[in-house]
Amino acid sequence: MQNKIKLLLCAFVFGITSASYAVDSVIDVRVDEFAANEDFSANAVEDYDVNGSLFQQITDLEQEKVLMQLEKERAQLNLDLDRLAAEKIKLHMEIDTLSGRAEQQQQEFETERARLQNEAKRLENEREALSNKTANPAPAATYAPAQPVYAAPEQPSLPQEIEKRYKLINVFGAGAQLQATVQDLANGQNKKLSVGKELDGYTVKSISLDEGVVFSKDGEIQTLNVANGN
Repeated sequence: MQNKIKLLLCAFVFGITSASYAVDSVIDVRVDEFAANEDFSANAVEDYDVNGSLFQQITDLEQEKVLMQLEKERAQLNLDLDRLAAEKIKLHMEIDTLSGRAEQQQQEFETERARLQNEAKRLENEREALSNKTANPAPAATYAPAQPVYAAPEQPSLPQEIEKRYKLINVFGAGAQLQATVQDLANGQNKKLSVGKELDGYTVKSISLDEGVVFSKDGEIQTLNVANGN
C-alpha cells in the first residue's frame, strides 16, 4: 500500500515538473517571437516609404481641399474688396453731387438776397424822398406876366369820341327795359348800358331798336347806332 502511494506521488511530482518545463518553454518561444516581431516592426516603420502610398494620397487630397477652400475664400474676399471700392467711388460721386447742389443753392440764395437788399434799398430811398417832399413842400410857382390867351382847339364832338372808343354790339330787352351792349375798341371789353347810366361823362338818355343809344351831355344830343358803330 505504501509503495503505491509513493508511486503516485512520484508520478504527480513528475507531471508537475514536466508541465512547468513545458510552460517555460512556451513562454521562452513567445518572448523570442515578440522580440523578433518588434525588430521587424521597427525596421518596417523605418524602411516604410510614404511616397505614392494611400496615406500620402489621402494627405494630398486633404491639402488640396484646404487649398481650394482658401482660394475660394480669397476670391470672395477680393470680390468684397471690389464691391467696397465701387461703393466708395459711388459715395464720393454722391458727395460731389451734393456739394455741387449746395454750391448752386448757395449762389441762388446769395443772388436772391442781393436782389432783396437792392429792392429794400430802393424802397428806402423812395420813402426818404417822399418824406423829404412832405417835410419840404415845393415853393409856390411864380407866374410870368400875363400873355395873350389863345383859344384852345375845339374838342372833338361826342360822336367822334364814341365812334373812336366804342362800338354798338346789340340792343336787347323790351319796352322801357331795353338795354344795349357796347364794346370798348381799346381793350375789347363789353359794357352793358341802360337808360340813365353814364359812360365817360355822358348820360344814356334813351335806347331803341331804331335809333340805337342816345347820349346827352350839357344839352347836346348824340346817337350811337349799329350803322355808325360798325
